[in-house]
Amino acid sequence: MTVAINTEIKPFTAQAFHQGEFVEVSEASLKGQWSVVFFYPADFTFVCPTELGDIADHYSELQSMGVEVFSVSTDTHFTHKAWHDSSDTIGKIQYYMVGDQSGTITHNFGVMREGQGLADRATFIIDPQGIIQAVEVTAEGIGRNAADLLRKLKAAQYVAAHPGEVCPAKWQEGEATLAPSLDLVGKI
Repeated sequence: MTVAINTEIKPFTAQAFHQGEFVEVSEASLKGQWSVVFFYPADFTFVCPTELGDIADHYSELQSMGVEVFSVSTDTHFTHKAWHDSSDTIGKIQYYMVGDQSGTITHNFGVMREGQGLADRATFIIDPQGIIQAVEVTAEGIGRNAADLLRKLKAAQYVAAHPGEVCPAKWQEGEATLAPSLDLVGKI
């Protein structure tokens, strides 16, 4: 993986299936609000629909937090539509399903499985300036959890809105944060 925390997303243009339409998306589509870019290996598979469905179940909460979701695989936007039309789980998706058949986006984020043409299972949280704030990558058989993604997003948004404060392990919204200082050294 070559993408690092606190780096800006690279330029791209792609077609997406979104709410019954084919639309163009680019790096500019991710800027101006918090974004999640959710890579997965392939449509019509096994773990992938469980993950995408889990995010779909939390999409209204993500929207209320000012977060847009962009799922990305190296399938085409046409394949995304066919999957959306044929699967009850995928049919509930309202967020962007981006087709990256050229592999540009997957390469830009450093999650292309070389020689396979498939994306790794990877999640990126991106702030409104287009800067990567969190990354999660799991092995093929390990599905991700949208509830934990929500927790990480809330922590990232909190830290961005409260300079000088940080969120400790397992932090949940409303819990105490830390203000790093000389007085805290060795006391945690």
